[in-house]
Amino acid sequence: MTDRRLRSATDLETLRFDERGLLLVVAQDAGGGRLLMVAWANREALARTLESGELHFWSRTRSSLWRKGETSGNVLKLHSLHADCDGDTVLALVDPTGPACHTGEDSCFGEGADSVSIGTRAAGTARADEAGTGDAVLNRLWLVLAERSRTRPEGSYTARLLDDDNLRLKKLGEETAELVIALARSESTRIREEAADLLYHLLVALLGAGVELSDVLAVLQQRRR
Repeated sequence: MTDRRLRSATDLETLRFDERGLLLVVAQDAGGGRLLMVAWANREALARTLESGELHFWSRTRSSLWRKGETSGNVLKLHSLHADCDGDTVLALVDPTGPACHTGEDSCFGEGADSVSIGTRAAGTARADEAGTGDAVLNRLWLVLAERSRTRPEGSYTARLLDDDNLRLKKLGEETAELVIALARSESTRIREEAADLLYHLLVALLGAGVELSDVLAVLQQRRR
């Protein structure tokens, strides 16, 4: 199994930050496996995390670095950092010193977050099963989208889609057409990119319609039988 642990600032060079210089960090309890929170980080925040042993993030609203728990005292002590296979998302296994959510709850995802598969099944494991990476990525993306739906952060493209039925359906149609074109032209690189775009917009459309991803997967499982 590939070792994707990030141990030093040098390892951060392998990551793929977006056009804003950011990527998503998923924080998970290293002991119990509970999914705690999701936030954005830039290279400096990750370097500070590795250096201090406590999770740091980047605030898009304040355009500044912040340490989790700097006001509440509920810091997330770093156990280990792991990049995903694409290098654009980081899993942080942590030891929480208190509630992770600003509401006072242990997890931003509420009850049942301890049963969510996020690519690890034990502390210190970068990914539980490489063959199950697809499920982990879809589950992780769905959780992020659900969080966007709940919080509606300013400037969020996902929130914009969820607030506009026409735009949401229009984009779903556009992405479908673009994938069909890429398939017809056998453009392998573009096929992968367009398929990823379509999956994202499909999940947002499901969320907007009030349909759970688990319900869709259950239908597929039933058909398999």
